[in-house]
Formats: sequence, C-alpha cells, structure tokens
Amino acid sequence: MLKINSFGDVTRIDSARTLAGKGYYWTTAYLVDGLLVDTGCAHTAHELSTALNDSELTTIVNTHSHEDHIGANGILQASRKGIEIRAHPLALPVLAHPRESQSLQAYRRLVWGWPEPSQGAPLRDGEVVETPRYRFQAIDTPGHSPDHLCLFEQERGWLFTGDLFVGGRDRALRVDSDVWGIIASLKRVAGLALTWMFPGSAQVRDHPRQELMDKIEYLEGTGQRILELHKRGMSAPAIARSLFGGPMRIEFITAGHFSRRGLVDSYLKQHGR
Repeated sequence: MLKINSFGDVTRIDSARTLAGKGYYWTTAYLVDGLLVDTGCAHTAHELSTALNDSELTTIVNTHSHEDHIGANGILQASRKGIEIRAHPLALPVLAHPRESQSLQAYRRLVWGWPEPSQGAPLRDGEVVETPRYRFQAIDTPGHSPDHLCLFEQERGWLFTGDLFVGGRDRALRVDSDVWGIIASLKRVAGLALTWMFPGSAQVRDHPRQELMDKIEYLEGTGQRILELHKRGMSAPAIARSLFGGPMRIEFITAGHFSRRGLVDSYLKQHGR
C-alpha cells in the first residue's frame, strides 16, 4: 500500500504492507529532482517501482541500512539502467548482502521483509549529492544505527532525517540503538538553518528547529532522571516501570527488541553503569 503527497518540489511516498486491508508500520521515501531518499520495504518494492515508472530517477540515497529503508533498492537498480545508489560506507555490505549481513527478527520479516541485494557507492560525511536543481549534503548522524546519515539542502533549508527524528516522546528504544549518539546527532542538525524537516516515518515539520530542541530537551531530561534513579540503587527494570509505565504493545510485537528496558539500558550503558 502506498500513499503519495507533495510538499512543493518534494514528493512524499509512504509505504506499508497490507494485512487484513490495513497498512501497518509505515515507512517513508522522498522523491525530489531525480533523487529518491530511501526506498521503503521489500513488501511494497514492486508497487513503488510501478509508481515511479513515469518519474525521472537517477540516484537513490539510503539514510541507513535497515530493511524498511532499502527494500526497493534491488528492483529499482535492476529495472533502471545507470541508477546510482549512495549510502554510508558501513551500510554498503548490508545493501550488497542483506540476508548475510543483517539478521531480522520475526516481526521485521513479517512487516517489512527481506530486501533484494543492491550495489552502492560510499557517501561520506560532508559529501554532496547534486541533482539538476539542488545540492544535498550528507551529514553523519549515528545513534539510531551506526550507518545513519541525513541529507541537507542548504539553500532551501530542507533536512531529510531518516529515523534520526520520528517525533514524539520516546518510551522505548531498539536494543541496538545508542540514545546518547541520537542526542549528539540531533544537536548537530539542530544547528542548521532549517525550514522543513522530512522524517522517515513521521509527519513533515515546518518548524523543525523547535521540534528538534524539544526532542533534545526531552531525551536529555529523561537521561538525567534515569541516571539519578540508578544512582539511588534502582534497577533498570524498576526504572523502566517507574518512568514509562507498564508493558507496551510494541514490546510484545517485537519480542523485546524494541522496549522500555532497551531505552534505560542505552542510557546506562554509555555511562558504564
């Protein structure tokens, strides 16, 4: 299932696998001036390829190598001669060998599926991807994953954030994410002159700096509370219950891969607790 909307020159493409007639766990790609930022999941790869049949598409940039962001890489590269795929150097082995390089829990296979292999070229911090009308600078933003990057179009003030910013007040985190890295990366992009922010799975923001600062304040404040409670002798499970309440649905769906405890542990791990 696809949903397509436009924000000026930027086309937003939301995709999700349909189960019982309903889309679950949407992920977002953006098309602008021949550049596709991320490609959704494998279950919607053919649908996305068909939707882009009449579009000029020369380059794909993957914000990171998670399966819900590289799912149509393979089919698009196979069907379009000369298309270039760029990604963080650490992401390239996953693009080339997705099954061998990245294990997927059952919920990830069900909801997003295994991507087909694709061949990419490295996109390093500070490098620029040029389209006929725009220049997109790559900004390393690790935390959600080690290979995460954002794209910034300085003249327009556009920031494509992938999963660095998805809005809301986090009460859970993937067990393999680094919350302090996320905070540092948010601070890096918050200093840019931004007009629009295009996240990988949340609504487009037209007041991005305030949204980013609010997120940073919340995450830092949450970290301080966790560290204080731990210093008083409270265990990680007890901290999770105290600050974030009872069990969350997402914890059951992901078998604990995304959890309150994962968020608490990430704060404590980086401080050697």
